[in-house]
Amino acid sequence: MSRNSYSSDVSDEEWDFVAPYLALIDEQAPQRGYSLREVFNALRWLARAGAAWRMLPNDLPPWPVVYQQFRRWLEAGCFEAMVSDMRSIIRTAQGRQGQPSAVTLDGRTLQSSCESGARAGYDGYKRRNGSKVHAAVDTLGHLIALTVTPASEQERAQVDTLCEQVQKATGHSVKLAWADQGYTGQQAKSDAAQNGVELQVVKLPEAKKGFVLLPKRWVVERSFAWLARFRRLSRDFERMPEVLAGLHFVVFAMLMLPKAALLLTPGASS
Repeated sequence: MSRNSYSSDVSDEEWDFVAPYLALIDEQAPQRGYSLREVFNALRWLARAGAAWRMLPNDLPPWPVVYQQFRRWLEAGCFEAMVSDMRSIIRTAQGRQGQPSAVTLDGRTLQSSCESGARAGYDGYKRRNGSKVHAAVDTLGHLIALTVTPASEQERAQVDTLCEQVQKATGHSVKLAWADQGYTGQQAKSDAAQNGVELQVVKLPEAKKGFVLLPKRWVVERSFAWLARFRRLSRDFERMPEVLAGLHFVVFAMLMLPKAALLLTPGASS
């Protein structure tokens, strides 16, 4: 099998930006048998194509090498740091503050698979058995924080964890969070307030007919639509929730990298 069908190789400009985040040891270290750039390309291919680890094309490094290096990157927080810095770069280029003052919260339910079924839960609203990805994004839709639970867990119960992660990632710059009606209740407001965040629930109009675009709330829905374009995130294929969470940061790194690299290229227009 060739990777050409789903080619998503990183460009030279993009790799110049990415390499410092991923080089946990020297690129020329004697124990390194494969190029880090090719390992990163393999991870990008897998996220885009949605194939199993063992189905990586032969012209990419072996799957155990890619998986082991991916886990090292996750444990070191490489992709979270990369996404955080790119988010600041893009925001600054648009004349905004580097760190956001407002975020949007929401949950996305993913159907379970044979691998993830042991930790799955049933989402009665979506009528789906699987995992729920709870995310916080800035007003541009870029990922800030994320946690994974069984789909049976309520969104409002994750407010404390999400807000704590958001403040840690942004240096406590966030003052306001928008959310849908799944976050109603005094406990959710109190959990947000304990982290210095005001939680505002954006409600549906009383006379709803058909699709309604909710103010502020549409941003996170668009972010979920971006994620849905990557087949690896179409379902929960992972045995461990931390791997599923990490892949979301990998995908956002892929989404943001072309723009961030262009902004940092000498002579490029913003």
